[in-house]
Amino acid sequence: MKRIAFYIAPIVLCFIVGWSAMVLQSDSLEMWYPLLNKPSITPPNAIFPIAWSIIYICIGLSIGRLIDIGERGYIGLWFLQLALNFLWSPMFFTLQSPLSGLVVIIFLDVVVITYAILTWHASKLASLLTLPYIAWLVLATYLNLYIWLNN
Repeated sequence: MKRIAFYIAPIVLCFIVGWSAMVLQSDSLEMWYPLLNKPSITPPNAIFPIAWSIIYICIGLSIGRLIDIGERGYIGLWFLQLALNFLWSPMFFTLQSPLSGLVVIIFLDVVVITYAILTWHASKLASLLTLPYIAWLVLATYLNLYIWLNN
């Protein structure tokens, strides 16, 4: 039973962080974001909660796997990516600052890619579980950059 907590607790934490960010961005998401010039590849709004749910499950499972096999040295890096993940929403949406969001998301990209590379030797599964996150971040970084340049 204790081992299942290694997986469930980080997933729940990810969803709490995601929900908190959603609360902070809700007004801007309704009143500011729709007015922005966005690229044609911007996903429909309904895709975002689905994508983030999958990502939160994957990154929660990733750190859970590492903890389960006794590789706790990556916890700090994992928490840093989660903090940057959270920080992006208030910077981009609450402050309505695509530039601030871009700075945060670039740091987030670096941290998540670093985490994926470093964890590869400890657990290929834990590393591979970050691939949906990295793919989404590539798209999100492009969207953020486009919005900053075109608004």
